[in-house]
Amino acid sequence: MEIQINEHAFEGRQVELNETAGKKQVAFSFDVTSETYHDVTTLLYKNDFQLNIPEKSLSFPATILEYATSTANLYEKGNTSEFYLKLGEK
Repeated sequence: MEIQINEHAFEGRQVELNETAGKKQVAFSFDVTSETYHDVTTLLYKNDFQLNIPEKSLSFPATILEYATSTANLYEKGNTSEFYLKLGEK
């Protein structure tokens, strides 16, 4: 499922949509390559997002609730790491 964070598109896997205390949450995994690592982490460090999921007609301002990565060294060319994000509505 395509998930857009500040107009940057990710192919989300294991997407979970929830609502807690009246606020929307989205959790998903996606791959990051050594070639895209810098752009993705620069985006995530901002921690101020507009989240869009076109397939679900869902859009809201969000911040990171949880963040994890697999242990691949993305400084080595050709490596891929799995990132996990849980974003919550502001």
